[in-house]
Amino acid sequence: MVPLALSSMFFHEYTSPEIFSFGSRAGLDGIEYWLETPHFWLRGLPVDEVIACRNDNPAISTITVHAPVLDLNPCSINPEVAEVSIQYAVRSIAIAERLGAHILTLHPGRRTAKRPPGAADAARFEHYLAALREAATRNSLKICMENMEPAVNSLLCTPERVRELLDDEPWLFFTLDVSHALAKAEEEPFRYIEICHDRLANVHLSRKKGKLLHLPLDRDPLMESVMHALKDVGYAGPLTLEIDDLNFPHTFSAEEKIAVLSRDRAFMRECMG
Repeated sequence: MVPLALSSMFFHEYTSPEIFSFGSRAGLDGIEYWLETPHFWLRGLPVDEVIACRNDNPAISTITVHAPVLDLNPCSINPEVAEVSIQYAVRSIAIAERLGAHILTLHPGRRTAKRPPGAADAARFEHYLAALREAATRNSLKICMENMEPAVNSLLCTPERVRELLDDEPWLFFTLDVSHALAKAEEEPFRYIEICHDRLANVHLSRKKGKLLHLPLDRDPLMESVMHALKDVGYAGPLTLEIDDLNFPHTFSAEEKIAVLSRDRAFMRECMG
C-alpha cells in the first residue's frame, strides 16, 4: 500500500513530538521530515529526539527526509555559499540514514543571476553531483532530485531535463513536485510521470490555484487524475502532502490543520487504494 505522508513544515511552529502525534491523529502513516523544521534545525539537529518520536508513534511507519534548502544554493556563484550548501546536502545523507529513512530529497540549486543557466552553472551543478555521487556509494538511500517550478534561472524544471539527468546519473532517483509541475501547465505532471516514472521514488502532492502553489487537494479532479496516472504506472512510493499553510485565509490551529490532512488522506486513499 502506498504510504501517505505529511511534510513536517506544515506544522512549522510545533515541536517534533507534536508533529509526529498530529500525523498519527490525521491517519497518515508517513512523514517527510525537513531538516529545517525549526524545532530541529534551531536546536543543533538533535537526531536522537526524532528517532524517539518514531519509536513513540508506531503508526508513522515511513519517514523520508528533505535536505536543507533555505538560504542555500549548491550552484551559487559565491564559492563559500556553494560549498556550505554541498556540505549540508552530504551531511543530510548521514542524518537520513540515522533516522531510518530510505529516501532523501534534494534541490538542484539555481543560477544566482536571474538569467538562463550557462556552462559555468552546469559545471557547478556537476561539482554538486560529484559530491553526492561519492556519498551515495556508501549508503543504501534513494537520493532524489526534485523538479523546480519554471524560472529563467532554474536548472531542473522540465521532464526532458530530469530524464537527461537520470540517464547520466544511474544512482540518482526523482522526487516529483506536482505543484511545481503545474506552475507550467496542467499536463506537465503527466509528462513527468510518463517520461520519468521508472526512477520516480517520491511524490510531493498539492494543488495549484492561480499563482498559489501547495494548496490542499480538496478532492480536486485534476489531483485525482494525477493519482490515477501514478497508479497506472505502478507507483508504490510515498505520497507526501506538501501544503503551505501561509496560503490559508487565516492562521490555522493545529486541530484545523489535522482536519485538512484527514480529509486529504481519505481522498488519497480512495484514489490510490
